[in-house]
Amino acid sequence: MIKQAYMELSAKALLHNVNIVKQHAKGSRIIAMLKADAYGHGLLPIANILKENHCVDIIGVARLEEALSLREAQIDIPLLVFQGAFEADDFIIAAQQNIQLIIHSAWQIDILEKTHLPNPIFLWLKVNTGMNRLGLRPEEAPHAWQRLIECRQVAKPLRCMTHFANANAGDHKKTEEQLNTFREMIAHFDNQGEPIECSLAKSAAILHSPDTHQDWVRPGMMLYGASPVDGTTAPNYHLQPVMTLRTVLMAIQDCDAGETIGYDGTWRCPEATRVGIVAFGYGDGYPRHVPNGTPVLVNGKRVPLIGRVSMDMIAVDLRTQPEAQIGSPVVLWGEGLSAEEIAKFANTTAYELFCQVTPRVKRVVV
Repeated sequence: MIKQAYMELSAKALLHNVNIVKQHAKGSRIIAMLKADAYGHGLLPIANILKENHCVDIIGVARLEEALSLREAQIDIPLLVFQGAFEADDFIIAAQQNIQLIIHSAWQIDILEKTHLPNPIFLWLKVNTGMNRLGLRPEEAPHAWQRLIECRQVAKPLRCMTHFANANAGDHKKTEEQLNTFREMIAHFDNQGEPIECSLAKSAAILHSPDTHQDWVRPGMMLYGASPVDGTTAPNYHLQPVMTLRTVLMAIQDCDAGETIGYDGTWRCPEATRVGIVAFGYGDGYPRHVPNGTPVLVNGKRVPLIGRVSMDMIAVDLRTQPEAQIGSPVVLWGEGLSAEEIAKFANTTAYELFCQVTPRVKRVVV
């Protein structure tokens, strides 16, 4: 029976990549970033692998709803919500479920100080050192820190973090500037004589900026086996792909010279051509705008994509693969064909490719 498209998730690769993090950031604890459905890999499958192997210290997500779904699934690893609370009930629910929150704005502290919590809550103050997205600015941060330290509803330790804007681009100068700003900023924090636990480094900084590792690191992209640094690929850092998109050839057309393929006839057969129809399209998350020539693996060998990507199908040129048959295995990206390469053809990043994979693609852990 011909198998439908599915996403193969390699637990072995994920654990290998966690170990790469540990090799680079010896002594730092790990906040594993599982936001955006674990970068499109599936929140629960990835969380379960991490839970079963006791290999990370905290799971980070963007929204409280994501954290609550993990609690409902009996994921008992500490959880951290990066967008934090939007209203009083968010603080109450987070305290009840032992979920940690980011504080990135003074208005969140205003709400917290007026809300009665069932028990103290662990918080992280996010400071803005140059990303200019979320976080308290240098002139605001010391006062915000003091308010949180004095709030009886805040559990100890109160921790601090920032986010680097240019680490992915390999801009070490900008990262160093942000690191210096961070150090100058927290020098004004009163932590009652105790050292402040800090988190600065995401994947790119973990790999290239050891001065930023501090107490906690936040690997995201590198956990999933793709390079977080522009212009490089996973093998540069010994990372292994966790996601492989697999499907099959569902049909083969024998076309004559001059015939066109797919919508709008954007590819014309230069000679008699065997055309393979692959059971995967933009409805599954494959980028619709990739050009002719984008590589696809059929039976483990490269063939070029031809014609427009359809909602449920793509077409490939099988002239170099005469042995291909209906049911032959196909890989869109992953094992043997890096997501970074496909992203380059699509003029995007592997981050976006991963997050675009739709829910109808079944996740299978191997």
